[in-house]
Amino acid sequence: MAVFGALAAALDVVGLTAPDVLLTAMGFTAQRGSRRTEGDHTLVFVTASSMAAVNMGVYYVLAALSDWKAFFRWTVPFRLLTCTVFTLAVIGGRAPSGFLGVGLWEGLGALLTGAALRYEAQRTPAADGADA
Repeated sequence: MAVFGALAAALDVVGLTAPDVLLTAMGFTAQRGSRRTEGDHTLVFVTASSMAAVNMGVYYVLAALSDWKAFFRWTVPFRLLTCTVFTLAVIGGRAPSGFLGVGLWEGLGALLTGAALRYEAQRTPAADGADA
C-alpha cells in the first residue's frame, strides 16, 4: 500500500505542477494558457483534486508504515464505488475514454487490496482487534 500511496502522490504532483499534462494523460483535450476562456475553472478543479490526491497518497503511506489494516479495509468498498462512478461517467459520455484508466486504477487497486487483506488474514491469526 505504501507503493500505491507513493505513486498516487507522485502522479498528482504532476497535476499540481503541470495540469495540462495530467489532463492529456487522462484523455481530456488540454487548452493551453491563453486558449482558456473566461470562466474556465478546469485548472482550479485539477489543482484541488490533485492536492486531495497527494494528501490521500500520503495517508496511504502513513497507514502502511503504521500497519493500519482497518484503513485499508475501509478503502476497498469506496475505491470500488469510485471505479463504478468513473466508468459510468465514460459510458455516459461525461468523460473521455482515457478517463476509464482512472476508474480501472481504482477498481484494480481495490481488488488487490481486498485480496492482500484476505491473504494476510488467512495466514495470520486474529490479534484481538488490535488493528481496528
